[in-house]
Amino acid sequence: MQTNIFPFCLNRMILKVFSILQVKVKKDLIDKFIKKTINIMKESQAKAKWNGTLKEGKGKMSFTGYEGPYTFASRFENGKETNPEELVGAAQAGCYSMFLSALISGEGLNPESIETTATVSLGGDDTGPKVEKILLDCKVKCDGLSEDKFNELAQASKEKCPISRL
Repeated sequence: MQTNIFPFCLNRMILKVFSILQVKVKKDLIDKFIKKTINIMKESQAKAKWNGTLKEGKGKMSFTGYEGPYTFASRFENGKETNPEELVGAAQAGCYSMFLSALISGEGLNPESIETTATVSLGGDDTGPKVEKILLDCKVKCDGLSEDKFNELAQASKEKCPISRL
């Protein structure tokens, strides 16, 4: 009996060590792919102008190819204009989708589409309003991408996309 227990325990330990090494190797490969693909970043600018008081005032936010109004109502109530939190959500969703595409491509796959929706929750604390959380809902269409591989790459994208790291 004892000769059967030892090899089982040994095999189990070897498998555990192998699994840890395999995860580290995958992480190293992802890191190398990221550094190889994205080695120089550019600077981007966005601009906002606010006129008037907080409640009665209004503003415009702009960046390359976009200019949109925002108001107190659009930020804290149900106004029709945009708000800074929507733009943060759009930045998060866009960055995450591009990063995930890079990782999927690094696996030798060709993603047809990646659609990510960011839901930004504005709450508050003793010091005032703050973004409480950003939830991402991502749908990927890609032949050959397994659910396990998607989950692995989605987690890596969550941790490593530049906007997630702010």
